Amino acid sequence: MSNVVMYTKPGCPHCAKAKDWYNQQGIAFTEKNAQDNREYRQEMFSFSDNDPTVPVIVEDGQLKQIGWLGRG
Repeated sequence: MSNVVMYTKPGCPHCAKAKDWYNQQGIAFTEKNAQDNREYRQEMFSFSDNDPTVPVIVEDGQLKQIGWLGRG
């Protein structure tokens, strides 16, 4: 099973869609609020090359994607 981290910000509709999709697929993830937590924001920037777009999804320590256009 993969270790998935999702960097998000409150009120982000794309983040909500990404979280819904992962939940529907039964894929566990850790959500980190990159807007309100500086440490999480710096972590996110280290993966996204300072791109502020959310969500940033990291799987097993590797960038999986930036943003959310949907799946399936």
